[in-house]
Amino acid sequence: MAHAELFPIEGGCDCRSVLYRMQSAPLFVHCCHCRWCQRESGASFALNALIEAERLTNLAGPVELVQTPSNSGQGQVIARCPNCRLALWSHFAGAGPVLSFVRVGTLDNPDALAPDIHIFTESKQPWVLLPTDVPAVPEYYDREQHWPAASLARRQALLPLIKAYQAARPR
Repeated sequence: MAHAELFPIEGGCDCRSVLYRMQSAPLFVHCCHCRWCQRESGASFALNALIEAERLTNLAGPVELVQTPSNSGQGQVIARCPNCRLALWSHFAGAGPVLSFVRVGTLDNPDALAPDIHIFTESKQPWVLLPTDVPAVPEYYDREQHWPAASLARRQALLPLIKAYQAARPR
């Protein structure tokens, strides 16, 4: 888990038209090795920090919200810089705009957020070596088993907002 003393922490796009601040440590950091993330990122995995959208502050420039497909079939909305087109964070269909998946590589100090878990390792690139001291699972995981208690409590506080989003979402 990220150390609270490192926050707030800032990031932005390549052209610096869009800047943002994570006000607190994320709930959890995923290193996803699924083929979908590999294709979408153009890399061997995607590293995303899950954080409440209300704790993600836009400091400069508007983002362009782009609806894209996702492996779940429910789609995702990617926040991109309208100028350099860099993906900064996503909102997946399950929690929608309530929860942001910040692309760790867009942080000014991406070293601050190491993965808490490696997911979908059954489809990782065979040459990627996973550390033995970080949990790794073949597909997704049981949140109750892996998230720290403080993150579970923060998520619990979000549930009414997530349920309201899901109820209002067109099917």
